Amino acid sequence: MVEALTVSEVYRACPEAGFSFEVTSELESLDLLSGHDRAREALDFGTAIRSDGFNLFVLGQPGHGMHGLVGGYLEERSRDEPAPPDWGYRYNFEDPSVPLYLSLPPGLGRQLRRDIEALVDELRGAIPAVFESEEYQNRLQELKQAMGERQRDAIEAVRREAREQGVLLLSTPNGFTFAPAGDDDKMLSPEEYETLPQEDRERIEHTVEILQRKLTQAIRRMPKLAKSLRDQVYGLNEEVLQTAIGAPLTELEERYAEEVGVIAHLTAIREAILAHVDSFLSDEPEIPPEAVFSRFHLNLLVDNADTEGAPVIYQDLPGHQHLVGRIEHHVHNGTLLTDFSLIRAGALHRANGGYLVLDVRGVLTQPGAWETLKRILRAGEIRTESLEQAYGLISTVGLEPQPIPLDVKIVLLGERLLYYLLCEHDPEFLELFKVQADLEDELPRSEDNLILYAHMVATLAREAALRPLDRSGVAATIERAGRLADDQQRLTARHRDLSDLLQEADHWAAVEDATVITRAHVEKAVVQQLYRAGRIRERSHEQIVRGTVMIATEGRAVGQVNGLSVLALGDFAFGQPTRITATARPGAGQVVDIEREARLGGRIHTKAVMILSRFLAGRFAPDQPLSLSASLAFEQSYGGVEGDSASVAEVCALISAIGRVPLDQSFAVTGSINQHGEVQAVGGVNEKIEGFFDVCRARGELNGQAVILPASNVVHLMLKAEVREAMAAGTFRIFAVRHVDEALALLIGEAPGEADASGQFPPQSVNGRVQARLVAFREAVKAARGGDGESDGNNGDKNSDHEEEGGGDHKEKGGGDHKEQGGGDHKEQGGGDHE
Repeated sequence: MVEALTVSEVYRACPEAGFSFEVTSELESLDLLSGHDRAREALDFGTAIRSDGFNLFVLGQPGHGMHGLVGGYLEERSRDEPAPPDWGYRYNFEDPSVPLYLSLPPGLGRQLRRDIEALVDELRGAIPAVFESEEYQNRLQELKQAMGERQRDAIEAVRREAREQGVLLLSTPNGFTFAPAGDDDKMLSPEEYETLPQEDRERIEHTVEILQRKLTQAIRRMPKLAKSLRDQVYGLNEEVLQTAIGAPLTELEERYAEEVGVIAHLTAIREAILAHVDSFLSDEPEIPPEAVFSRFHLNLLVDNADTEGAPVIYQDLPGHQHLVGRIEHHVHNGTLLTDFSLIRAGALHRANGGYLVLDVRGVLTQPGAWETLKRILRAGEIRTESLEQAYGLISTVGLEPQPIPLDVKIVLLGERLLYYLLCEHDPEFLELFKVQADLEDELPRSEDNLILYAHMVATLAREAALRPLDRSGVAATIERAGRLADDQQRLTARHRDLSDLLQEADHWAAVEDATVITRAHVEKAVVQQLYRAGRIRERSHEQIVRGTVMIATEGRAVGQVNGLSVLALGDFAFGQPTRITATARPGAGQVVDIEREARLGGRIHTKAVMILSRFLAGRFAPDQPLSLSASLAFEQSYGGVEGDSASVAEVCALISAIGRVPLDQSFAVTGSINQHGEVQAVGGVNEKIEGFFDVCRARGELNGQAVILPASNVVHLMLKAEVREAMAAGTFRIFAVRHVDEALALLIGEAPGEADASGQFPPQSVNGRVQARLVAFREAVKAARGGDGESDGNNGDKNSDHEEEGGGDHKEKGGGDHKEQGGGDHKEQGGGDHE
C-alpha cells in the first residue's frame, strides 16, 4: 500500500535563517527585470538595432506589471541617448493648404517661437510708425507733386501749340475741347466763326484735328504716368519697409544662419511683408495686418528643450488621432475654419526619436488605430489627417500638413494569445514587429534566487512607500509566491500580485501600529484576499454540507467515487468534490460518457473517457471482445465538464461497478490516466485538496479522510496551514500514486491483483472478479445472440470504437475553456465547470 505524504512533502517553507538582514530597508533596490534574462536580452537587442521593422512586442500576463517593468527599463536606457529635435509647422506662403514642417535642434524651437513673437511685436509698432513719419509723407508728396506736374506739362504743351495756331484748349466738366480764337485771344462765337472766310475755317478745322490727336496722345500717357507713380510709391514703400524690417530680420537671419528651414521662413516673412504693404496703409485692407502677422508665427508641436535623453511616451488611449495628432477648427460666422496653427501633436510626434509604448489590446480596439500604426511604420512618416480623410470618407478641402519623418521604436505590451493571433491572422505583423520579449511567469526557487527575491520584495515595498519587511515577512511572501506559482520549486514572477499583497500587509501593519511588516501581516493579507473572494465557494460548500449536493465522505459504495474539480471565477479559483458514478452490464463494448451525450462534456474529457475504455479493454479483454455496456456520469453537474483529471476516478468507479467491489467514500481522487494505467499530472491540485478538506471539516470532526493525487503533482503542493495541521494530527491524509492499481488498492483496501503470464488474475482478487464478470457478460451476450457472439462481439467492439470516436465531434457547450499547465493539467473557467 502507498504511504501517506508527510507534512514536509506538501509544503516548502522558506528558512528565515538564510537571510542576513533584519529588515528589507537594509537591502539595495533591484532591477525588477532581474530573472527575466531572455526578455532583457530581447529588449537590449530590440532597442539597439535601428533597422526597419525591428519593433518590440513584450509578451506577458496581466499580473506582470509590464508597464512598470518595460517603462523602467526604457527610462534607464534612454538617458544615454541624444534628445530628439523639436518639431513644428510653419505657414506655407506658396500653398497655404500644405503647412511645412520645421525641424530644429532641441530647445531651439522654443527660442525661435519667442524670437518670432518678439519680431511681430516690434513690426506691429515699427511699420505704422515709419509710414506715419514726416520724411515718408514728404517724399510721398514730392512724388505725387512731380507726377502732377508731368501731367500738367503734357496738357500745357498742347495748349501752347493750340494758342500759337489760333486755337484755344478749354477744360469742361466732360473733358477738354478746342475752340477758335480771335485777335484778342478770346473764343469766337459761332456767328463770328461763320463770318470767317472758307479758307480760314478749313485751316482751323485741320489744326483742331491735329491738336486733337496730340491731346489724345497726351491723355493716353496719363495711365503710364500713374503706373509710374505707383511704381515709385511702391519703391518708396519698399524702401521704407526695408528700413523698418531690415534690422530685426537680418539679426534673426544671422542668429539662425545654420538652420536652412528657419532662413527660408524668414525670407518668406520678408517677402510677405513687402507683398502686403497695402495692409498697413489702407484703412479697410483686404487682409488686415494681424492676419499677415499671424502667418509668421511658429506652431511648435514638440518642445524637447527640457528632455533628457530620448523620450519614452506611454499612450493609454491609442486612438487614431491620439497617435497621429489632429487638426482643430474654430467657428467663424457659422463656418468651420482652420489653419496651420491649429495642428496638434500626437503620441508619435512626442515619441519621435525615442520610444512609444502601447497596449496592443487598446490599439486593436480603437477604430482604425491598428491600420494607422502599420501604415505609418511602413511609410516611415507621420501624416496628420482625420480618420475620414485617411479612408476618403469626406471630400471637403482642408489642410494636408507635410508629413514629418518618423524615427521611433514602438513597444507593444500584450498577452501571449494576442501575439500569436496577430502572427496567424495579420501577415504584416511579423514584418513590423520582429522582436518578441517574453517575460517569465515563474522563477526557479534556488538559494541565490531567494536572496534575489528578497531584494525584489524590498524594491516593491520601497517603490510603493511601504513599511519595510522583517525576515519573517519576506519568508511568508516567498512562500506565498510559491503558492501563486503552484510549485515548490518555482516562484511567481508576476510583480503586480506581490505588490498588491505587500500593500495589503502594510495596511494590516498600520492597523496594529507596527513599524515593520511581519509574517502575521502577510498571512492575514492572504486570508483576507481569499475571504473577500470566497462567497461563491462558501455557498457551494454549504450545499454539500446541507446535503443538497450529495457527497459522501465516509462509508463504502459500489460504482461511486469522489472526484475533484476546480471552479475559476475571475482571478479566484477553488476546489469542490463531485460524485462520479458508474454502471456496468452486458453489452457491445461501449462506455457511454453521459456528459458527452448530453453535450456537457468537452473534447478533452471525451478523449479521457476513450483512453480509459481502451485501458479496460487492454487489461481485461486483450484477446477477446469487451462485452460491456457501461456509463459514467458526474452527478448533480449542470454545467460544462472539461479536462481529463477525473479519468483515474472514473476508472476506479467503473472497476468497482463491474466487479461489484465497494469503494471507500472517505477518499477523493484526482489524476489523469494513459492507456497503460499510469497516472499523469493534473492542474489545480492545491485548490482541489483544500476544497475537499473544507467540505470534510465543515461536516464535523475529521476522521482520516484522504485525497489521492498523481505522484508527479507532489512538487506542486503548497497547502494551507489548516491542512498541514490536520495531516500532522493524522486526521487528514494525502496519497501520491503512479499507477491506477495503487489508487484502487487505497480505495478498496487491498491489492487489486497481478496478472500471470497468461493474462489471468487471481480469482479472489479485485481484478480477478472483474475479469470473471466480464467473461460472464460475454457469455450472456452470446446466449442473447443465439451463439453467434464471436462475430457479434467483434462487431460490437468496432461499434464501440466508432461511437467513441464519433462522439468527439460534438460541439461542447460551456466548460470548454481551460488553462493548460504541463502534462494534461487544466483549470476550468466559469461557475459550473468540473474537471
